[in-house]
Amino acid sequence: MDNSFDSLLAFFKALGDANRLKIIGVLAHKEASVEELATILEVSPSTTSHHLSKLAEIGLVSARVDGYYNLYRLETNTLEAMAQRFLAQETLPNVAQDLDRKAYDRKVLRDYLNEDGSIRQLPTNQRKLDVVLAYIAEHFEHGQTYTEKEVNQVIGVLNEDISGLRRDLISFGYMDRERDGSAYWLINPPIL
Repeated sequence: MDNSFDSLLAFFKALGDANRLKIIGVLAHKEASVEELATILEVSPSTTSHHLSKLAEIGLVSARVDGYYNLYRLETNTLEAMAQRFLAQETLPNVAQDLDRKAYDRKVLRDYLNEDGSIRQLPTNQRKLDVVLAYIAEHFEHGQTYTEKEVNQVIGVLNEDISGLRRDLISFGYMDRERDGSAYWLINPPIL
């Protein structure tokens, strides 16, 4: 995994403890010493120090010396920057970059297709039906128009519910047609 993933994991691990979140909440109001935080949280000072060290590792808290004590403060700028960086629309999908995102689709097709590629049974679950419809859409060429008879022939090889599947291909956004049904075409490239 890359450094961004490790940083994201460390961020969520640090925030994945109720006491650490409480410490952040207290420090959001004012600086506090280990002794103050331990008393407020009703935990030992050593446990509080452990939590503070985990938060300091990712830069969420820092300390300054005040007499005999260290006073801890929340680094709000760091928190905001981390949240913007890690929770960005562009960053979160990278967390799953090593996963096989098509594994579920392949499983659905194994469950609902015969060995010859015909559809054994239509799923009742909408997500699974969408996978089957994407599979059917792969049997059409993008950019080509089809007559209703041609669409029926392609679907008929795969399953006997020709009109229902033709209607589903349109309602799920895989195909479109002329109002009079004289021409059909694929509007989205197959997603499998």
